[in-house]
Amino acid sequence: MTQTDHRLIRVGIVEDQPLFRSMLELTLAGVPGLQVIAAVGTVAAANQAFRPGVVDVALLDIDLPDGNGIALGVTLRRAQPRLGILLLSAHDAMDLLLDLPPDVASGWSYLSKTSSTSTDELVRAVRATAAGHTTLDPALLDRMEPRAGSSVARLTDRQYRVLRLLARGLSNAGIGEELGIAEKSVQNHINTIYAALGIDADPARNPRVTAALRLLEEIGPAA
Repeated sequence: MTQTDHRLIRVGIVEDQPLFRSMLELTLAGVPGLQVIAAVGTVAAANQAFRPGVVDVALLDIDLPDGNGIALGVTLRRAQPRLGILLLSAHDAMDLLLDLPPDVASGWSYLSKTSSTSTDELVRAVRATAAGHTTLDPALLDRMEPRAGSSVARLTDRQYRVLRLLARGLSNAGIGEELGIAEKSVQNHINTIYAALGIDADPARNPRVTAALRLLEEIGPAA
């Protein structure tokens, strides 16, 4: 998907808690460039509302009364290969992204309901997911560190920070602004990170998604 900020991003919400569903709907409906198409509370209702071509991003609670958001997301993606999936959970289950079937593994993101996720982070995740990227919960990333001996552990401190910001869904310009460096320098760091992690330029794979998932695979709770 090649969604850009100036194009309307149509969002569907699946959340069984009415208050939280309303909060999500009101928050996203007030953001320029986003339109909430439907907000429902069950898998059955989502299958009815999210017909092909209706939404660009589906925000899915993982725990639903008649199923779960992961299985729903897989079903929706197989019918709509360009659909972005943003999982929301009350549990710290970000590593579930590593268990997705390979044919639908790109374009999924994860935010925890229990973290200090802000409106800005939510909107950033929606936009990044619409563009086919993978966004990881920033508060959960803050509690992690690279596993000893991993490829990520061999990155420099600056490279590791760039990788984490990339995994939060920031663009090169956003990463540069966060770190106070030029956008060209950001791209140079990212190219070095790709080389260090063995991420090739396969046109069939989004390297930013691959890098985010590699980060997720090679980190664990801080000691």
